[in-house]
Formats: sequence, C-alpha cells, structure tokens
Amino acid sequence: MHADSYRHRGLRRSLVEELRRKGIRDERVLTALATVPRHLFFEPGFQQHAYQDKAFPIGQGQTISQPYTVAYQTQLLRLAPTDRVLEIGTGSGYQCAVLLQLAPQVFSIEYNTVLFESTRRRLAALGLPAHLFCGDGSVGLPAQAPFDKILVTAGSPTIPRTLLRQLRVGGALVIPVGDEHTQRMMRVVRESEEEFVREEFEEFRFVPLLGQAGWPK
Repeated sequence: MHADSYRHRGLRRSLVEELRRKGIRDERVLTALATVPRHLFFEPGFQQHAYQDKAFPIGQGQTISQPYTVAYQTQLLRLAPTDRVLEIGTGSGYQCAVLLQLAPQVFSIEYNTVLFESTRRRLAALGLPAHLFCGDGSVGLPAQAPFDKILVTAGSPTIPRTLLRQLRVGGALVIPVGDEHTQRMMRVVRESEEEFVREEFEEFRFVPLLGQAGWPK
C-alpha cells in the first residue's frame, strides 16, 4: 500500500513541471501534488496511468480528477494553514490528500457509500487525518460549520445557498456550475453576512453533484 519508489517520485516531479507549464503558479499547491503519491489512489492494475494528466474512472460512476483540475481548484481556494476546509465529494480521496498538505483541518463528505468506505480505509492506511462523512454533500455539514473554505468537486446546476451560509465572513467557495455536460468554475467570497462576490473562471467537465441542492439521483 505504501510503496512509493524513486521512479514514482520522478514521475510526480515531471507531472508538476507539466502543470507549471499549463499555468499553475502556486508553489505550495505544486509542492502538495509533488508530495501525494497519486498512484496509491488507483487499483494496482491501473497504477501506470497515475501520473498522466487526465481523469480516470474509479468505479461507482465516479472519477479521480485530472491533476490539473485538482491543482486549479486548490489554487483558487488560496488556502491558509489555519483554514477549516470542507470538501464536497471525497471520491478517491486524492483531492482530500492534497488539501491536507496545505491545511490540517479538512472535513470531507461523500454521497456514495461504497466509495466512502473504500476511501476511508485508504486515507487511514496512508495516515491522513481527514474528518470523513457519508451523506448529501450538496447541503454541506451545517453541524461542523462555519468553514473558511469550501471546495465542491462535482458539477452543480446552481450555487447552493446552504453552502454559502456555511462560510465564514471572508471565506470562499470554489464550485463548478453549469449543465450536465460542461461547467464553469466559480469562486464566491463572503464579504459580509449578506454580501457575496462571485468570480468566473475556466470551463471544466465534472461528474454531477447529487443531492437535495444538486442534481436528482
């Protein structure tokens, strides 16, 4: 489970250089991706694909995100080490592992029970101390709020108001919003109790955000 060879580390360095060429500039984010052994989030038979800059199926109709997408979303969060972070959509746990390199207080919620169980075991085996929950991520984790940063790793038809209300003033939500085929990355900053400022960025394609404030199952 923990095999991380010199070859793997070299492949990660090459991947980081590729991401830098594609426009990722936050060196802390690049260091995090250079640190996390992405191949350990793949089944053994597919580990040769781990350091290609592409998404890959992980079962249950879900994917492990493309490294560029992980880096892009993480960079938009502008994480501080003291941030309390909520991730919507744990998936394989890879994005969660990257977040943990930058902020130790990460809460992550996964809709799919099969993925939740396998990822819970994986992150525990890797010694990564995330706070993991199984449930409807589209409504967040109100019992754990407020959060400094919220990251949604699935495409949503709208910006869920319930997630905005779980942000601290000064906090930011990063979420892909659009139809079921393409979404535009958004960052929403809570500037006061009632004032939110929205920014739009590049287009992406994510699996759908399922749940009460997302797409129906």
